[in-house]
Amino acid sequence: MVWIIAHVVIVTLFLGRILLRPHRLPESRMAWMVVVLAVPYLGALIYLLLGETSIGRERTARVRRVLDTLPRPEAAPGWEMPDDTGAVAGSYAPLFNVGKSISGHSVASGNKAVLMADSDATIEAMVADIDAATDHVHLMFYIWLADGNGTRMAEALKRAAARGVRCRAMVDDLGSRDLVRSPLWSEMQEAGVQLARALPVGNPLVRIFDGRVDLRNHRKILVIDNRTTYCGSQNCADPAFLPKANYGPWVDAMMRFEGPVVRQNQHLFASDWMSSVDEDISDLLQRPMPPAVPGFPAQVVATGPTFRDSAMPELFTTLIHAARRELFITTPYYVPNSAIQSALCAAANRGVDTTIIFPARNDDFAVGATARSYYEDLLIAGVKIGEYQPGLLHTKSLTLDGEVTLIGSANMDRRSFDLNYENNILLHDPATTAAMRARQQEYLASSRAVTLQQVQAWSIWQRMWNNLLAIVGPVL
Repeated sequence: MVWIIAHVVIVTLFLGRILLRPHRLPESRMAWMVVVLAVPYLGALIYLLLGETSIGRERTARVRRVLDTLPRPEAAPGWEMPDDTGAVAGSYAPLFNVGKSISGHSVASGNKAVLMADSDATIEAMVADIDAATDHVHLMFYIWLADGNGTRMAEALKRAAARGVRCRAMVDDLGSRDLVRSPLWSEMQEAGVQLARALPVGNPLVRIFDGRVDLRNHRKILVIDNRTTYCGSQNCADPAFLPKANYGPWVDAMMRFEGPVVRQNQHLFASDWMSSVDEDISDLLQRPMPPAVPGFPAQVVATGPTFRDSAMPELFTTLIHAARRELFITTPYYVPNSAIQSALCAAANRGVDTTIIFPARNDDFAVGATARSYYEDLLIAGVKIGEYQPGLLHTKSLTLDGEVTLIGSANMDRRSFDLNYENNILLHDPATTAAMRARQQEYLASSRAVTLQQVQAWSIWQRMWNNLLAIVGPVL
């Protein structure tokens, strides 16, 4: 009798927590309730480990304190564009209002961008920029490996530090755990590179009681001398990506930016650095802006567990609904909420030429199967689906009507929506969008078209498997 009462009390407490937790989508509540009811004690333990989206009270307080006190980029001397929404063509201006509502950055003109040719070319360009640095280099990567490209980056930082450039490099403690344990990490520190680990894991058993272990900093940022920055999907590693070489090569896209978005990315790096390191680098945000030059309007859009709830899916949904002629998306991981899935179907239903490309072989089998559970509804609506063949398409990109581009680190999955810190740049420029659209077309040429007939011919077992994993999609 005592055990029955204890069982009921434990299950009731966890169900109550799931129902009362704020900012939880109904399908997510349902998924967690199913887990707890199906396997009560194991489900309760899993919920303790993975059910909440808090990095811990102390960390959350520090992040908010840093963000509250850090000078805004727009306050820098010479910033002449407090809000340049007027530079954005008519119907697209509200898109940047959504971006500003998320992380506070105004849209600013005067930006330039170059789409890097490939992953190796990206590292070459980054190394060249670091070798030309005169004041500081700031770097943040989710994954940094001690392979060929990772070592080249480390050597560039060591050279910069040796000539007096202030180098600060930060990695996610879980994503880059192998680098942190490697001799290369110690060599950089000995060479004078300041190093930091974002969201240290520590003892997982202790962390259960003070924040979720798998909330990660998924950003990829490089800022040099307040003049140059990079944004995109690429981690600091070889395309072969040896930890998951069976899925390689990993195919990414990165852009090199100049203009006001550099200062916004600097603000983002400073907030991450000062949230983890006892060093105030806010003076870098107060340095005079370089002279304004002609360029396109853009803004940094950053999201994460301590930002506004459901920010990333809101941005994706807004962009999809804004499409009038063409919408092209690439994402390696597709575990959407109902709003994004409905928005994509609605875009195709209203006559927008809508295409989305996924990798043919996903390094996460559960996410790959979940994505396929959504294929039929997308295809019925008229969305064109491609599965990229030559490797794992890791590029996260969206182009809209040949004029607007979103590029960055965020996937269309629940991790990017709720759990990861992400960084993206939203821009309005036909020329830059044309370059990104041409790259997307190259991806399409290397993809296998998925047809409705093929999906409807899947076996009953494959359908059941895909749909079963989709049920627990909110937990993935």
